[in-house]
Amino acid sequence: MATSCLLVVGAMVGVPATAGAAAVAHRGPPAGARPLDLGPVGLTETRVTTTVTRGVTLTKITRGIDDPALMWTLEVLIGPAPGSPDPDAPPTVLSTATGANAAADRLRSKGFAPRVESVQQPRAVDVPKGTLGFRVRVGRWPTKADVDRAQAALLAAGERANSVFTGWDGDRSARGPWHVNVVTIDPKAFRGRLGATFGPDLLNRETTSALSGAAGASVGINAGFFVLDPASGAPGDPAGVGVYNGRLISEPIAGRPALVLHDDASHTAVQRLSWKGTAHMGGRSVSLDGVDRVPGLIRNCGGDASDIPTSKPLHDITCTDPDEVVELTTAFGARTPSGPGREVVLGRDHRVSALRDNRGVTLTPGEESLQATGERVRELDGIRLGDRIGVSAGLRDSSDHLVRTSAADTIVNGGPQLMRNGLEEITQARDGFVHPGDPSFGYGFVVKRNPRTLAGVDQQGRTVLVTVDGRSVSDLGLSIPETADVARSLGLVDAINLDGGGSTAMAVDGALITHPSDPTGERPVGDAIVVTPGR
Repeated sequence: MATSCLLVVGAMVGVPATAGAAAVAHRGPPAGARPLDLGPVGLTETRVTTTVTRGVTLTKITRGIDDPALMWTLEVLIGPAPGSPDPDAPPTVLSTATGANAAADRLRSKGFAPRVESVQQPRAVDVPKGTLGFRVRVGRWPTKADVDRAQAALLAAGERANSVFTGWDGDRSARGPWHVNVVTIDPKAFRGRLGATFGPDLLNRETTSALSGAAGASVGINAGFFVLDPASGAPGDPAGVGVYNGRLISEPIAGRPALVLHDDASHTAVQRLSWKGTAHMGGRSVSLDGVDRVPGLIRNCGGDASDIPTSKPLHDITCTDPDEVVELTTAFGARTPSGPGREVVLGRDHRVSALRDNRGVTLTPGEESLQATGERVRELDGIRLGDRIGVSAGLRDSSDHLVRTSAADTIVNGGPQLMRNGLEEITQARDGFVHPGDPSFGYGFVVKRNPRTLAGVDQQGRTVLVTVDGRSVSDLGLSIPETADVARSLGLVDAINLDGGGSTAMAVDGALITHPSDPTGERPVGDAIVVTPGR
């Protein structure tokens, strides 16, 4: 990494200059910058900026201090334990006032001293501010060891609870600390390539640092949401739109925002996309339900009217549809999904090279296939070897205009939207982050602090990539409203939340610089945004 300068802003701290790097220290933000709108006004904020490669800078921001008012507590599980294997799945901890008080009475009868606390839903553009639900907590302890001992006593009494740090609550009075990594790419000076990679295939996951290293990238950050549970599809498959080197290999969640990138880092945008895919055979056409995914499983929903339970986006839910036609390519993996149905294999010349009355084949380079399930199997009747079938798939923007892509273009999924046209605009409900009848989801994903990854574009047209560590006492993380506040503070005019939690990661020159929140370390992800240097 070529380091050209080192900049410290905020309260002065002792930072040694690296060899060959000029060090400049300032009290307060640089000209034109503003402190992060995070925590109380007046917190200490330190910034260190280095040049990664031509046109690309990395700014490390440390804001706030260890807050002695923050404690450990036990948060009682009111409902059934979550059945998802996703370590980021929010536990069921919110209830009505009646349900929470009943749980508190039960705990008191066992000798504990619970407290019932209301949880507020922050205002979004499509969700009113108000009471989200009620949580039940027990005790306050200064250390994790103390709360874990108390948790064992609660478990011995037949109760279930999680150890939580109150700094993760999203309360704006918390004083930190926060660690924010900001990569800024100036298209006027940048001479490398901006894009994304999913590795050798969609079917397998790799860590952000591994994807970044394999791409020879100067910078890599985790990108979109992806399938984690095999019961929800193919692990590693994007749970939303995926365009890599101009090629659509994962269809969008209808109307949900996506991050659009160009290889020269110009014209970065947040767009809402839909799509249409069609297979043309003889004198008829067959509509497609998806691209490079397991038929019948639509992670994060947002498919069509035949999907159950909804055709609208619904985050972390897998919708189902027994009757689908899906296009598969070699990008999916070594073998297409297996199961009942029908599969038509197409060669490089788009002519039918094989017909199967069940699904699951190995595709050779240049081949693709169409898989049909349920009632839609009959739509592939009458096809013969040698028939020519043309497959087309196109993206459309929110005005229903065709979105043309080339090898220079990358699109990754995300949500919710954070900023639009210079204003905070959190589209929590529209993008599927409200679960009807399940307030615990909004509490865990939106209200509480978590590690976050976000991206967007500032008024100067620069692409900005951001990670924020979380889920530790030394890294509080951000709520979704705080994520939008950070985006605004950094001058972004359009911004989107990307996958976060245990997925949040940033690598510089292949080395991880963030602190993974998963106990096992850096999480393998579906894809990563990568910045490769010019040659």
